[in-house]
Amino acid sequence: MVSSVLCRCVASPPPDAAAAASSASSPASVDPCGGAVCGGPDHRLRLWSLFQTLDVNRDGGLCVNDLAVGLRRLGLHRTEGELRKIVQAGDKDLDGQLDFEEFVHYLQDHEKKLRLVFKSLDKKNDGRIDSQEIVQSLRDLGVKISEQQAEKILKSMDKNGTMTIDWNEWRDYHLLHPVENIPEIILYWKHSTIFDVGENLTVPDEFTVEERQTGMWWRHLVAGGGAGAVSRTCTAPLDRLKVLMQVHASRTNNMCIVGGFTQMIREGGARSLWRGNGINVIKIAPESAIKFMAYEQIKRLVGSDQEALRIHERLVAGSLAGAIAQSSIYPMEVLKTRMALRTTGQYSGMLDCARKILAREGMAAFYKGYVPNMLGIIPYAGIDLAVYETLKNAWLQRYAVNSADPGVFVLLACGTMSSTCGQLASYPLALVRTRMQAQASIEGAPQVTMSSLFKQILQTEGAFGLYRGLAPNFMKVIPAVSISYVVYENLKITLGVQSR
Repeated sequence: MVSSVLCRCVASPPPDAAAAASSASSPASVDPCGGAVCGGPDHRLRLWSLFQTLDVNRDGGLCVNDLAVGLRRLGLHRTEGELRKIVQAGDKDLDGQLDFEEFVHYLQDHEKKLRLVFKSLDKKNDGRIDSQEIVQSLRDLGVKISEQQAEKILKSMDKNGTMTIDWNEWRDYHLLHPVENIPEIILYWKHSTIFDVGENLTVPDEFTVEERQTGMWWRHLVAGGGAGAVSRTCTAPLDRLKVLMQVHASRTNNMCIVGGFTQMIREGGARSLWRGNGINVIKIAPESAIKFMAYEQIKRLVGSDQEALRIHERLVAGSLAGAIAQSSIYPMEVLKTRMALRTTGQYSGMLDCARKILAREGMAAFYKGYVPNMLGIIPYAGIDLAVYETLKNAWLQRYAVNSADPGVFVLLACGTMSSTCGQLASYPLALVRTRMQAQASIEGAPQVTMSSLFKQILQTEGAFGLYRGLAPNFMKVIPAVSISYVVYENLKITLGVQSR
């Protein structure tokens, strides 16, 4: 029943209407699929037949129980968790079941993803997957298996005993089995690991099961950390200018980009452009490590450590992991701001800065601005993730035919746009955080709260005052993303991570 309801062809659609009509009139012919679920004239009728078979209680909708009973009758056994994921993936109106249109849409989307994986495994482009291709594909993912193990995988899907899998066998085996994040897509669409724009508030990337089991994940993280260090160093002058404009610019002191650079060089020479960069680079390693470990632990609580989380689960887990990481290294954030704002001779180095802050202001000074920093995680991470996933899915739906690989330009464009949107949403909170970190250093200055500082800025400078320093901040996004990507790809090669 399951096999007969799906298209059996792997060819392109007939070239003309006559051929299509001939194909439809012949019972022995196959429908054109064109690379997705078949669009032949009687295909919806056959899908309706499958839908009615699965709709065991005849209420016009497929719930988890319907799928469990219906698929069991067809010889397909799925766990309750897998069936729940199928319903959640296709349930657009959130009524807890799939109507016929939702069922059809789910199959179309699901089969397109399966075809991407099949084509990526089919190294010889002959329409079949053999044991050698499975061995090679898993080796690309960092997993080494023997040909005997590959043959065992083949046997589980091979219906006709040829020891090869064609598209129909592959599709039928994975039909109505939830695939939320194909390893191919995970591999090609890494985001937070690759792109570093100076704010490490993004939701961590997913790693495939193979990457976690073989230890490739730490190589990705090391490559990402190295890329971030180079990227932040190259864009440090713009970052310091942003901090100065956030703290010192006002209606009476209208600091421009050229004037800001001139002022920095006049006060401390060209080297002063990189003040605060040392601590900004040093904090990459502990923040990334703590964030990754926290994310993996939180994943076990909200989902599964073996499967990719859904978007809202990733947002929750990523935001909590980001909050834990930021809490752990927040004193370094305060040090970075103070080092960026320091004048020549004020501090001899990072340790001297930390000692003087502790002696004059106490331990509480290292957590000034902590609340707006924590609140900024949600809009930044949420909007960055939502925009990136939307752009990614739009590209996959429209342009992914033979591979999930978007190419460098698309990846850079998506990363730049999502990071820019995330920063724009959380920028007022970031500005208030920076001013609170800086104001604590002014002797005799009143201790301001987040709400009072917001009111003060709005009253004295207007809404525009919440976006001081936005221009240099956005100016560094494109070079930061581009530099971090290039360095990341080169470090991956050095560390032995194969670029596919």
